[in-house]
Amino acid sequence: MIAATLPAPAADGFGRRASRLLYRNGWLVLILLLVPPVLWLGVIYLGSLFALLLQSFYSVDGFTGMIVPEFTLSTYGDLFTAANMDIVLRTATMAAAVTVICALIAFPIAYYVARYARGRAKAAFYIAIMLPLWSSYLVKVYAWKLILAREGVITWLAGQLHLTWLLDGILALPVVGGPSLSSAYIGTALVFTYIWLPYMILPLQASLERVPRSLTEASADLGARPGQTFRTVILPLAFPGVVAGSIFTFSLTLGDYIIPGIIGSSRPFIGQVVLQLQGTAGNVPLAAAFTVVPIVIMGIYLTAAKRLGAFDAL
Repeated sequence: MIAATLPAPAADGFGRRASRLLYRNGWLVLILLLVPPVLWLGVIYLGSLFALLLQSFYSVDGFTGMIVPEFTLSTYGDLFTAANMDIVLRTATMAAAVTVICALIAFPIAYYVARYARGRAKAAFYIAIMLPLWSSYLVKVYAWKLILAREGVITWLAGQLHLTWLLDGILALPVVGGPSLSSAYIGTALVFTYIWLPYMILPLQASLERVPRSLTEASADLGARPGQTFRTVILPLAFPGVVAGSIFTFSLTLGDYIIPGIIGSSRPFIGQVVLQLQGTAGNVPLAAAFTVVPIVIMGIYLTAAKRLGAFDAL
């Protein structure tokens, strides 16, 4: 009997060898997955950020209007003038006010959902919170401009309820008032709150979910009243969620330039000034110096938020 000869095994191709190598070395797969986004982040984001910071140390020639690529601190000297610092203070104050308003509105909503909502009710909550985020940002802002206008729904509703005197009193308030809600800081804060409120509710609700019910029950068993339990047990444990939500509301308000350009007075915010300086005025170094301000503010804020454990609630 003649023995059958088996064909020699084919040599492994490159794809097979690479597959075997990746299978045996899981860390190599992780590196290959992380390299593209890290390179993109490093080149596109960090590279552009570095270029922006570098240009903040340049200056503009007053005669030719050309950028002088020589190291100088004169641009930061221009930044710290009274008019420019007023813009920074106005923007930071608005961001802080919007953050506080969002926290006050979001806390009872998030607490109810975390403690009482179940099944379909919780699903409906998530849909209601996320649904506004699916619509166009500009459509929402322009819709609010019509709502807040002098001839808008709020003015009409105030007239129907005989509360025109209250609306006129609010519009007559110094600094925050104006001819109408659409041209007053109150209207700007209201639109900011509506736009960024979901970013406060979701981290806060996640933080409240982590508060054990046994702690609140133990507080009640020890004789604490509901208000005392809230101050000493619930609020301290949920505070990282508040800080986590404030990272979004504060930073997004700090850098927004669309809402202040549509709703509110003609007094500019940082985002609007940056747009004007690098566009119409052509003063890129001063625009870059203005962008450093939110970066520094958020750097300090994020450092404090990390120490408060806010990232655990994201």
